[in-house]
Amino acid sequence: MIPKKILIADDDSLVRNVLRSFLESQTRFKVCGDAVNGLDAIEKARTLSPDLIVMDLSMPVMNGIEAASVLNAMLPQVPIVIYTAHDSSMIEPHALTVGVRAVIQKHDMAGLAGHLQQILYSQPGRRNINSGVPHP
Repeated sequence: MIPKKILIADDDSLVRNVLRSFLESQTRFKVCGDAVNGLDAIEKARTLSPDLIVMDLSMPVMNGIEAASVLNAMLPQVPIVIYTAHDSSMIEPHALTVGVRAVIQKHDMAGLAGHLQQILYSQPGRRNINSGVPHP
């Protein structure tokens, strides 16, 4: 099986490196690239064709929600996950309206890996993972 490609966008290089190491050692994913802000993520998503994008919320130039809105319009088949230190319950309603599939707390790295596997392997192509409608 070809590993699924993930693009990581975070303005903190340490977070990008730790996330890359964790995902590549604990999952079947391959990090195809990383971005330092939302605008960079949009440019890299165009060229790298990731299967999924993990993006920080708070980044300079363009934040994760703004970038997710553009990315969802540009690449509607690519799921986007916001990975943040902020309170996810405050962010999630707005994030979901722009096409984000999940908002995960940064302290929950194992939860992030589980969500990514569910999104990429359980129900490919489904926009609403909790719709209750069986996927053929």
